[in-house]
Amino acid sequence: MNVREICQSLREGRRVYSTQFTAPAPWWPRAMKRLGIDFVFVDTEHVPHDRHLLSWICQTFSALDLPPVVRIPCPDPFEACKALDGGAAGIIAPYIESPEQVRQMVGATRLRPLKGGRLSAALADDQKLERTLQDYLNRRNADTILILNIESVPAIERLDELLGVPGVDAVLIGPHDLSCSLGIPEQYDHPRFDEAVRTIYRVAREHHVGAGIHFWSSTAQEIEWCRAGGNLIMHSNDLISFEKTMTAELNQIRSALGDPLPGEQTDALVV
Repeated sequence: MNVREICQSLREGRRVYSTQFTAPAPWWPRAMKRLGIDFVFVDTEHVPHDRHLLSWICQTFSALDLPPVVRIPCPDPFEACKALDGGAAGIIAPYIESPEQVRQMVGATRLRPLKGGRLSAALADDQKLERTLQDYLNRRNADTILILNIESVPAIERLDELLGVPGVDAVLIGPHDLSCSLGIPEQYDHPRFDEAVRTIYRVAREHHVGAGIHFWSSTAQEIEWCRAGGNLIMHSNDLISFEKTMTAELNQIRSALGDPLPGEQTDALVV
């Protein structure tokens, strides 16, 4: 799918697939392309990609027709514009809790290149924009995805307000931060965490906005949440998948050869 088709699918409830990319080795983009995902999630909140490297990553994925959607370090419109200038096809804004933060992200993704007082006035009332300017902005920014990270109890409590700001394509749950905000860190099978996920999905779909969770712990749980209304499947990342697969394969080889697994005690004499 191209970016416009991704946005439309998210809003209409059709499933969209993605995974997170962390390793900037030149062989990874083609491998990611072969996964058959719809877009790639490039993180700069927790992964130390600088601006120059990020642009190379975005341009490479774009050349492979795999839209790169970048999570910026903080919900700052200037960070969003930097990522978009570098070639990002969209923005994931972390830890959103207020409608004003949403409006700022909408301004950065839907009204570029307006800035300053002109942007503030447009965000307050876009009907005051000249028709020629509005048409230009619509064309220029039509192929941009905006996803909000919902990661806290205050965000859930204000979710109707957050999604009342037009211009959002999807919400993406950050499970670790959300579980901590709920007071049940990393207890992803806890009933309160499950209830929170289902609430976010329900409210998002009521607003015709896509909904998903960046998850890696259990594919069975991921599938269950998708059946509860999630249509953005943001599964795992390259580093976690590498570690899981390599650990399982190396342990299989060790066991077959009678060697101890990592962490196991052994009485073998080392000489």
